[in-house]
Amino acid sequence: MARSPSTTLRIGSRGSPLALVQAREVLRRLAAACGLATDRIEIKTIRTTGDAIQDRPLAESGGKGLFTKEIEDALISGAIDLAVHSSKDMPTVLPPGLALSAFLPREDARDAFISRKAEKLHDLPRGAILGTASLRRQALAKRLRPDLNVVPLRGNVETRLRKLKSGEADATLLAVAGLKRLGLLSAATTVLEIDEFLPAVGQGAIGIETRADDDATRALVDKINDPDTAIALATERAFLAVLDGSCRTPIGGHARVNNGVVRFRGIVVKPDGSEAFDVSCEGSAQDAAALGADAGRELKSRAGSDFFTRA
Repeated sequence: MARSPSTTLRIGSRGSPLALVQAREVLRRLAAACGLATDRIEIKTIRTTGDAIQDRPLAESGGKGLFTKEIEDALISGAIDLAVHSSKDMPTVLPPGLALSAFLPREDARDAFISRKAEKLHDLPRGAILGTASLRRQALAKRLRPDLNVVPLRGNVETRLRKLKSGEADATLLAVAGLKRLGLLSAATTVLEIDEFLPAVGQGAIGIETRADDDATRALVDKINDPDTAIALATERAFLAVLDGSCRTPIGGHARVNNGVVRFRGIVVKPDGSEAFDVSCEGSAQDAAALGADAGRELKSRAGSDFFTRA
């Protein structure tokens, strides 16, 4: 079904500076690819539970889904036509009737180390304070530096940089993609290579969610979908789904797609960094989801079901 040229396309987004940059990028690409006038595309900002919680780690409040629920509610009700998300914030199971219908080309998936006291994570003074709200970053950092004192550091990118500058922590870790999109990459002290510090599943990828039965909107967003990113995310999200991953579990995973071949690496780490299991595999892009799921099952088998609950 064709969309009427007089109909306004409504994009739902969080209201943070980074979220709005991402929503505007989707707007720009849709307008160019679909021949839509920009005044016929509207961005509606929606405050989420994750935005409201600033006084405690998200893992204590429900983990993944806290940055998506209210936006998805608006999508289900018809208040918006599509939602723009940071893919790493997306739960592996979507509400009934919704679908991840497109992904923009993936930005740099790596993490950046930021500090005024050291050039690299390894160079921090013994017992230094690392500020992060991510259990994955905490676990991987503690794996490399068990002596570090990790404290929660919440807020949007600019807020966390400001807190770091004011001395609330000696260092922090942020996604390179977010820094780039905000024009803040110069804040990075060092960029951590993927093989050394596996990113979160979906990191660097902007996902577009629609109603599964909204053929008109799905046809529009398909025009800006990046197939290789979609394949990589299918691998990573299948891996995470098998492990029942959320903000409560330190899990990293990253897939690369090249000439129809997917190469994937995943890791599970205890929150204190004391124990880890990783997996590497490759296969056909046509089998991306199966590849990711197999990798998840392998790690689950090797680590044991009680891996995250053992003392």
